Amino acid sequence: MSSRPTRRRAHIAMVGVPPISHVLPSLSIIRELADRGHRVTYANDPVVADRIEAAGAEFVRCDSSLPVADNQWPDDPIASMRLFLEDAIGALPQLRAHYDRDPADVYLYDIGGYAGRALAEAHGRPHLQISPTYVAWDGYEEEVITPLMKLPGADAFRARFSGWLAECGASTTDGQAFAGRPARALALIPPDMQPNLAGVDTERVTFVGPCFGDRAGRQEWRRPADARRVLLISLGSAFTRQVGFYRNCLAAFGELPDWHVVLGIGRHTDPAALGEVPANVEVHAWVPQLSVLEQADAFVTHAGMGGCAEGLANGVPMIAVPQAVDQFTNADRLVELGVARRLDTAEATPERLREALRLLVNDPVVAHRSAELRERTRAGGGTAGAADLIEAAAG
Repeated sequence: MSSRPTRRRAHIAMVGVPPISHVLPSLSIIRELADRGHRVTYANDPVVADRIEAAGAEFVRCDSSLPVADNQWPDDPIASMRLFLEDAIGALPQLRAHYDRDPADVYLYDIGGYAGRALAEAHGRPHLQISPTYVAWDGYEEEVITPLMKLPGADAFRARFSGWLAECGASTTDGQAFAGRPARALALIPPDMQPNLAGVDTERVTFVGPCFGDRAGRQEWRRPADARRVLLISLGSAFTRQVGFYRNCLAAFGELPDWHVVLGIGRHTDPAALGEVPANVEVHAWVPQLSVLEQADAFVTHAGMGGCAEGLANGVPMIAVPQAVDQFTNADRLVELGVARRLDTAEATPERLREALRLLVNDPVVAHRSAELRERTRAGGGTAGAADLIEAAAG
């Protein structure tokens, strides 16, 4: 618990979306603000209510239409963007039913929580975006958005977004600016993972880095006493239907001398489909990833931003096996940083997985870069710095 003196007690509201990769990165900030004596409310879907309340916030129910129950996300980027927009359109009346009679002093909102910014602008209150991934840079619109807006369905999406903003009371009515250019943002990623870092507007964006908080209430993993080296394998929470890949990992690392393997398979994979599990492998639907990484010697990851940040913060070399969206860019960035090797899923044969691990853990340059980036990643303001900035915004 924080022992810092607080400013006046403020009402701080967070508006989120329920995908777990959007929830977990900011929970330590929520806990820190509550520990400092602020009243923190957090609007999100009931599926994540337990995690929110455990962080010390008052849960505000806001039912989501996002496909978090089965994680069946569309491959089409416009269709994915439309899912978040329609979710926000459905969320705003629910938020107004609560916050119009109980407005916050400052609103925090996830990058996918468009309704949070719309609500804050309608209330005329300060607002900060909480970004668990990279942010826009000079040239972002030309490099990223313009190509997207040439895809089928983009014109209808843009018209729907701008029409909603014009009707809902938001003061920013251009959808492109609304989604990509927050008035203020806290980036919860290592600056080394940010594309075109020099082009980011630091008047708007502060890189506080990963926010892990303390260990209070956190589930812990214990390294077996006889494990000389530990390997974590996890494809996160959304893209885990990869039985063939898991079987390749068992063939690659099962019975590998000196290695203990922690394999996370997600809740959509039947452990029986893996076949015989070697004695040096433990299989889980969910693992306390940060706790394992604090004790790990290597990490096979899908290169989601959360996993990248946790791997870098713990100095763990990585085999990046990207599955979707920004993970391909993240994987390439890890390779550029000198701490990873990339294998696409089709390339991740037992032989190539085993060879990648051997090359990573026996390379002194990788060890040096991993240690260097560990220190750099932990040098940001972190949880306390983020809370300081939010308190300042609350006034």
